[in-house]
Amino acid sequence: MLLDIVVAGALAAPVLNGIDVLIRDDFKPLQGKRVGLITNHTGRDLKGRSTVDILAEAPSVNLVALFAPEHGIRGDKDERIADGKDEKTGLPVFSLYNPGSGAQRYRPTAEQLKGVEALVFDIQDVGARFYTYIGTMGYAMEEAAKHGIEVIVLDRPNPITGTRVEGPVSVPAHRGLTAYHEVPTRHGMTVGELAGLFNAERKIGCKLTVIKMEGWRRDIWFEETGQVWINPSPNMRSPTQALLYPGMCLVEATNVSVGRGTDTPFEWIGAPWMDGVGIAAAMNAKNLPGIRFYPRAMTPVSSKHANAFCPGVAFIVTDREAFDSVRAGVELSYEINKRHPEWDETKLVNLMHNPAAVEATLSGGFAAASAGWAGDLRAFMGVRQRYLLY
Repeated sequence: MLLDIVVAGALAAPVLNGIDVLIRDDFKPLQGKRVGLITNHTGRDLKGRSTVDILAEAPSVNLVALFAPEHGIRGDKDERIADGKDEKTGLPVFSLYNPGSGAQRYRPTAEQLKGVEALVFDIQDVGARFYTYIGTMGYAMEEAAKHGIEVIVLDRPNPITGTRVEGPVSVPAHRGLTAYHEVPTRHGMTVGELAGLFNAERKIGCKLTVIKMEGWRRDIWFEETGQVWINPSPNMRSPTQALLYPGMCLVEATNVSVGRGTDTPFEWIGAPWMDGVGIAAAMNAKNLPGIRFYPRAMTPVSSKHANAFCPGVAFIVTDREAFDSVRAGVELSYEINKRHPEWDETKLVNLMHNPAAVEATLSGGFAAASAGWAGDLRAFMGVRQRYLLY
């Protein structure tokens, strides 16, 4: 497991995550219950102890099953996840990322939930709609509601703050794991807040409890929480990459590398046919706040364009407070489309999840696209306000 440690000092004391509050309060919501746990390697307390081990060792809690999201229970896989067994506790580990496996796919089955009385969710999100962990949470809430199982979400910080909301709102026709509900690309919410929104707006109706953080403010960045950064997935290696991700990942479904297989995923994009010099110059001419672009060629060792020499563009965030990640990603998409007939723009919708926004992006860049999604974004902001916990 890769660790990228960030030392912070903006707050007088570290933010307490939901698991830390749960421990302090002697596991009261879970006492005497048979518990299923959806987690991965990011589920840890401030002492670095795994939530799996904490609940397994708590005398008042009966942990009976583990559920693994994309990248697996240890967060080190970029492939379909199979069911397994946790070596330390001996508990079964059921996969919630098994595409192509029929009805199960991304949901716990009735058999896997048999005997479970409370389903706990403890995973670090990164603040982008298409990061799959929040979709996993939504599907699990649906299945829990069907079987009368309580859902308890242990809240964690949004690492790119809880104040900034950017990009198009996904449309209902595109609902799926990377667009579980109609939210913008960068949602500015915590997983606990999203759980409340999903439960009400999707009319899931599960019994939901959110164990809130203590000491978190909406305006702080991850390294200001006093916590240790643990890569939520193999290619999410720093808070800077999390900040770039909502915009730069928009093109990942297309035939462009976003840096997987390099040392700087989401800090660079490229392809064998890309004019990195021209695109970097065009992007810098736009004077986008908080970011600069420079041409850089790389050769990914795995994933898309593996072992191919790829000219491209790298990114330097100069002012994260001013930087609009989605705006940068939309403008990049516009410039790539304008210059390169080799680009397969048809798959841009696979992560933008809004066909009208895609069409406007390709024809007019950010000005046209943002004008088109402004109304939906305002409407979402009104809905979002009802579910904010901090």
